[in-house]
Amino acid sequence: MYDRILVPTDGSPETERAVAHAADLAATHGADLRAVYVVNSASFAGLPMETSWENVDDVLREEGESALSRVESVAADHGVAVTTHLLEGSPSKRIVEFAESEDCDLVVMGTHGRGGIDRLLLGSVTEGVVRACSVPVLTVQVGDENDAEGVDDGSDGEQVAVE
Repeated sequence: MYDRILVPTDGSPETERAVAHAADLAATHGADLRAVYVVNSASFAGLPMETSWENVDDVLREEGESALSRVESVAADHGVAVTTHLLEGSPSKRIVEFAESEDCDLVVMGTHGRGGIDRLLLGSVTEGVVRACSVPVLTVQVGDENDAEGVDDGSDGEQVAVE
């Protein structure tokens, strides 16, 4: 059913639940697993001018490489090979572009389940991907289970995004 599964990561420990689910799906379906980390350099545009952009860029890239290394470790635990990609730009836009250009069959992403004013103020990369991507997106609850949104499909924290 799935040949190419994409799992974006933000490097947070909570996201590893989505990574593990993606790796499990890849193992079950014999699918290729691809992982992306998007360096969102726009979020650091407000730094003081005396801050060295090169140093900030290096730190962001190191964080991305570390996050992708954790994905490789989780995938190895599931017996799945993974190809990793460090991208730059707007996270939701780059994830959608990657999923569509690489002919992925599924995108597996974590969602923190924020609602109300928190979601409005913080935005949501996952929501942006769900709304814009032509590839099916499976969301996995990675935040506080008491704040869960969506429709519980009965499978240990997974949620199905509903439009």
